[in-house]
Amino acid sequence: MMMTGKVAIVTGAAQGLGAAIARLLVDAGAKVLITDILDDAGTAMAQELGDHARFLHHDVADAAGWEAAVEAAEQAFGPVTVLVNNAAMTQRPASVENFSADEYRRIFEVNQLSVFLGLHTVAPSMKKAGQGAIVNISSVAGLVGQRAAIGYVATKFAVRGMTKAAALDLAPYNIRVNCVHPGAVDTPMLRQVGEALGGDPIGDFCRTLPIPRTANPSEVAQAVLFLASDAASFCTGVIMPVDGGWTV
Repeated sequence: MMMTGKVAIVTGAAQGLGAAIARLLVDAGAKVLITDILDDAGTAMAQELGDHARFLHHDVADAAGWEAAVEAAEQAFGPVTVLVNNAAMTQRPASVENFSADEYRRIFEVNQLSVFLGLHTVAPSMKKAGQGAIVNISSVAGLVGQRAAIGYVATKFAVRGMTKAAALDLAPYNIRVNCVHPGAVDTPMLRQVGEALGGDPIGDFCRTLPIPRTANPSEVAQAVLFLASDAASFCTGVIMPVDGGWTV
């Protein structure tokens, strides 16, 4: 699963799962543009990874920001051959009648519209390169419903469908599109959800799984590396849970 010669954009890569993905891609030989709205953490991550990484402030819900990201990657490293649509937000716990239209609109923009913009904007660069691998990060919430999470669930289900549609659209150009569905991963976002819920409901639930714990971000990053690499050259439209058996 070597990535020598690959040029990647990883969104939401200043911390958590995105940082683990960026680190693993660089370790495998890729050159990576790290994007995020967390400037200090993103800059520090790029410095940690050295000459094979750059950081760009990037609002993934903004079309112009995507154009700037592709341009920055091309100028630094060459045509983009890997995209990891990782950036996302969670929602405050709220049932459907208590979740506002404005809240729904915002989570749609960050979790779903951003994936479309990434697919749309990066495809021409990949066509230029003659190859591409796109990995969308969804969630177990894109496979099964969850209470008090209608916005998050809706957007993550959408990412799964978008993956399959884009896989068909882009296959003629030697561009593969796959999707990873993480379960409970030990990241700042998961900790934020746990704090909002109070107590330790996430830990209590994870102890009931076939693999009874949360995942380390590096464990999900390994699945992303596989799908982004030439080792997965015959895989497109794949829906891959990395969830400790949650959806079994």
